[in-house]
Amino acid sequence: MDRLAAMDAFVRVVDAGSFSGAAKQLRIGQPAVSKAIVQLEERLSVRLLLRTTRGLTPTEAGRNFYERAKRSIDEADGAELAARGAATTLSGQLRIQATVAFARLHVIPRLPAFLAQHPALDVDLMIDDQNIDLVERGIDIGLRVGQLGNSTLTARRIAQCQRRVVGTPSYFNAAGVPRIPADLVEHRVVAYEQPLGGTTWTFRRGVAEASISVDGRVRLSSTIGVRGCVLADLGLTIASEWMFAPELKAKTVKAVLTDWSLPPVEAWAIFPAGRQTSAKARTFASFIESQILNRDRFQQQMGAEN
Repeated sequence: MDRLAAMDAFVRVVDAGSFSGAAKQLRIGQPAVSKAIVQLEERLSVRLLLRTTRGLTPTEAGRNFYERAKRSIDEADGAELAARGAATTLSGQLRIQATVAFARLHVIPRLPAFLAQHPALDVDLMIDDQNIDLVERGIDIGLRVGQLGNSTLTARRIAQCQRRVVGTPSYFNAAGVPRIPADLVEHRVVAYEQPLGGTTWTFRRGVAEASISVDGRVRLSSTIGVRGCVLADLGLTIASEWMFAPELKAKTVKAVLTDWSLPPVEAWAIFPAGRQTSAKARTFASFIESQILNRDRFQQQMGAEN
């Protein structure tokens, strides 16, 4: 396997979280993927992955290599598309499915820029929190947030962000601000009843760990519903920064317990299994990824300046 192909295999292993997942995406045997990673580590003289019974985790060197390798692969893909003329002549229809809150807050506002880049392309956007069958519905690319339940999906991780305990200033003025995770049991909680949410959470700060089970007085199966209840001062919730990005920026919602960390949440681009991923779908995934990364870098810069 040549250098770029080995880099591609490594990126897919990290994104899929397993050798078998990467092998399915590449349509090769799992031993070939494992061998490619071993040879890559030998050539670099550094361990890139930690292999445990619970899965694969990139080392610090692996994380650094992942970011650079992913950029190199995207640039190579872009060069191929440009050589074919596809980068400027994407046409026809692109069918996208995205979850409700993510679509409204992070996809729709960016569509004008994407369509301006590709004037011959039409977009059909399906907004739905359900894990629909992409092949059955004719979807070219899906955008999902959280853990992927179907290991057969062809998936590409495009972003990651922190979860926070959030509420409105009005709610905290009335109910008080929690100082430690245990204080949450005294608060009204708006619970998101999906695999992404729940009522039991593990907080970490350094070597300290605290698992808290909260009783959600209001339970919802919709991210938009969670947003509405929090903004109506019905309680606090645990959610990704993506879900309340405009309000956190405007300070109409505030994050608390920020010295404690929660498991991060990831955004994925998923593609129909058993079908060649279209140039249109790959281009849109790269576009959304670059938009989110640029936003995150800007927010980090502003945070450092403040």
